[in-house]
Amino acid sequence: MGDELELLRAADPVPAGAGRWRDRPLDARAEAGLARLLHHTRTRRAGRRLMLRAEAAVLALVAVVCFLLSDAGSTPAAAAPGPLVPHADTRPVPLAELARRAEARARAAAPGDGPHRGSHVQSWYLSMQEGPDAAPPVTVPEERITRWNADGSGSELVVATDPRHPGRPVIHDADGHWRTVSDGKVLHRRTYPAGSEAQRGGLASRTRPPTDPAKLRAQLGWLYGGAGGARTVSPLLQALSSFRGEWTPGPRETAAVVRMLADAGGLRPAGSVTDRLGRRGEAYVHDGAGLRQMVILDPRTGELLGLEETFTTDQPDFKVKAGQVMSYEAWLP
Repeated sequence: MGDELELLRAADPVPAGAGRWRDRPLDARAEAGLARLLHHTRTRRAGRRLMLRAEAAVLALVAVVCFLLSDAGSTPAAAAPGPLVPHADTRPVPLAELARRAEARARAAAPGDGPHRGSHVQSWYLSMQEGPDAAPPVTVPEERITRWNADGSGSELVVATDPRHPGRPVIHDADGHWRTVSDGKVLHRRTYPAGSEAQRGGLASRTRPPTDPAKLRAQLGWLYGGAGGARTVSPLLQALSSFRGEWTPGPRETAAVVRMLADAGGLRPAGSVTDRLGRRGEAYVHDGAGLRQMVILDPRTGELLGLEETFTTDQPDFKVKAGQVMSYEAWLP
């Protein structure tokens, strides 16, 4: 709790000299502090869900050192990624149009094409530290695969992937074994017997997502906070990120997600992009105070492909410049 209080103080949305009962938009510094708090909370939740032990942190450090020491004559392996840029020669697709495509796909889906518990995500987060002695950020991309079965059995795999090849997936062999990239480091690998999901998966992973957009938004609000009655789309995207870490939606849930985003407002179509896994997607952007959020959807199905957060103004307190990526997540089926 102490860390969260420190981050809230850093956000300082209502300075002492601002007068009483003032309600105003956050400035760039406060927006960055709030984003840092949300990222911190989301990361802690993911850490609890995956139950990473101390040896995982040691292996992660070894992975960083190995990546930094290899290929000394080339670009630093752990360099921060650049922001995704929409293709200039494409026509942006309105969210309402994409929602109609997703709904048509949902109507044609088979009864068994529902959501499944668990997720497959590749992520990267900028390490933001304050103070003159703060170390430069060194963050290795991470790939996480979590699966839960109907009987409550499941598996978890966390791999520190090679930052020089962030798009390389972890491969699930036909015989049921996970095969990582050749120079990736397995940080965490566990299998759980039947009945384990109730103890380890948590309420969110056991709460089936609705197919009604309004009900889905309400559920995101009470499960992850902020999304149900948020005045802006930013908390909704944060909640959607947390939800996607628990569930892989089916066609009907995907249609509800896209319609929910279209009804929420605040997202402008930015055109087509190629995401970090080489997939073509439609980008929709929300511009906040000092921070841009880009959600990427499959142009044919509406499936959620990724979410990227980029600073749009310099943040001296965190030693970051405009244009630096704060985080990205890329989801796979």
